[in-house]
Parts: sequence; C-alpha cells; structure tokens
Amino acid sequence: MPWHNAAMYVVAIGWIYVTLLMAVTETNITAGILTFVLYGLAPLSLLLWLFGTPQRRRRIAARELAEAQEQTPGGEPGSVTDADEVVDQVVPGDDRADAQHDQGDLGDRRA
Repeated sequence: MPWHNAAMYVVAIGWIYVTLLMAVTETNITAGILTFVLYGLAPLSLLLWLFGTPQRRRRIAARELAEAQEQTPGGEPGSVTDADEVVDQVVPGDDRADAQHDQGDLGDRRA
C-alpha cells in the first residue's frame, strides 16, 4: 500500500472518531445515530470511494493486461504491448487536454 493511501486512511479514522464523539454527545439516540451516519459514514464512504477510484482502475487494467498476456502466445514478460506503446507516447504541447480527440484515439485500438 503506497504511503498516500495510508495517510488517507489515517484521516478517515480520525473523522470517524470525531463524528462518533459528536454522536455520543447528542441528547437522544436517534439524533446520535443520524449524526454518526449523516456526518460520518455517508460522506466518508463517498470520499473513500471517489479517492479509491484510480487504484481500482489500475487494478482492473493490470488484471485485464495479465489476462490478455495469458491468452496471446507472445505474452511473455517484457514483451511490448499496446499499453506500453500508449505510455511511451509524447503529448504535444498544444494538446490542451482534448478529451474527444483522445477518446477517438482509444476507439481505434479497441475491437
């Protein structure tokens, strides 16, 4: 686990602790439960899900790449793949993050 993920979980544990203490100080149990769920669990689960998306995408891409290498006869470790070629491409200075152009490039390679 990279260090930035560990820091994210430390902040998450701290926030759960704070909202738990807020919930304990509520006057009745319903308010305490709602405080903990609405101020603690719901926003924190959304935050962790959003910030965990890049890691999930990397795991999925790695799994798909491993499956593709198993299915192709030339899939030995160290062989050049489409993913390696895409990583090595140089982005021109006037690209300006043209998403539609980038998606068109990806569409040509799928299939």
